[in-house]
Amino acid sequence: MAYIQQRGEFWRVEIRRRGHKPVYHTFDTLKKAQQEARRIEAAMDAGSFVDQSEAEKTTLRQALERYRKEVVPNKRHPYQEERRIDRWLETDLAYKTLAGLRGADFAQYRDQRRALGRAENTIRLELQLVSHLFEIARKEWGLEGLPNPLKNIRKPGGSRARERRLLPGEYEQILAHLQASANSFAAAAFTLAIETSLRQGTLFKLQWEWVNLEKRLIHIPKIERESGNKGVPATLPLSTRAVTVLRALHDAYQIAHPDCALTGQVLATSANSVTCVWKRAMKKLNISDLRWHDLRHEAVSRLFERGLNPLEAASISGHKTLQMLARYTHLRPESLLDRLG
Repeated sequence: MAYIQQRGEFWRVEIRRRGHKPVYHTFDTLKKAQQEARRIEAAMDAGSFVDQSEAEKTTLRQALERYRKEVVPNKRHPYQEERRIDRWLETDLAYKTLAGLRGADFAQYRDQRRALGRAENTIRLELQLVSHLFEIARKEWGLEGLPNPLKNIRKPGGSRARERRLLPGEYEQILAHLQASANSFAAAAFTLAIETSLRQGTLFKLQWEWVNLEKRLIHIPKIERESGNKGVPATLPLSTRAVTVLRALHDAYQIAHPDCALTGQVLATSANSVTCVWKRAMKKLNISDLRWHDLRHEAVSRLFERGLNPLEAASISGHKTLQMLARYTHLRPESLLDRLG
């Protein structure tokens, strides 16, 4: 039975029913209090009542902090998730309770981010984080009746596919500039990125222990190989140009360390250091809209231009689906003329 009492300007509802935790709510008017009391009692009788008191007390900020502590450490890229959480904590929505958040709130957030010129994929990933938070809260934090408001809005599309490849003469310009830079590994990293198709993270993790120059192979340990479309092959075959670059690095290492075994990173520098040199080179050479990751597009496209079939190209690039492989392939029409006859 529901007990309704007036307390000052508000009306307090108390519902006690066997088999249920006591429920307490406060309303502005007596009519609202009576309506809610009837609704809750009817749900209890039907066995469909779900207590929302925890969701009504927990703010998005509190939930994000718990998500940061319990879920983010198990993510593949926790640093990126940390940054997205920090972004959410700066919003007014962080002060709302989970039960009080609506799809319209997140639709407004989406539109505001678009107005600021943020990329569609950036917005999508930010919304995806909060959507996952709601699912975790519903499945594992005891908030079974909490709806996910992100399911009620239109999600931004993925990132716009890039098709930028090196233009005629750009390879030679960039290579010469990087060879003259203070970072002696920048030019080698540039060439190996194109010759191996490895992502920047994997490229700068390569160890000499993995490299077999005689067999022209790199064996990448399982612990270093990621899953999904961001994977790398267990064994990576090397082009003659890649072997030439690696031999030069090998010889330079032995000259600098004549009494030491060849160990450690192949590129004894950081990705950040090379990226800084790369950006300065792009600015000085007046080369626009060319990013380091575009070198992977260049590498995959060159594999097909060399005559490799999709399965052969995928065995080098590490793509698990032909759809993703196709996204990284941008063939020049001129390269098809010889085959057309």
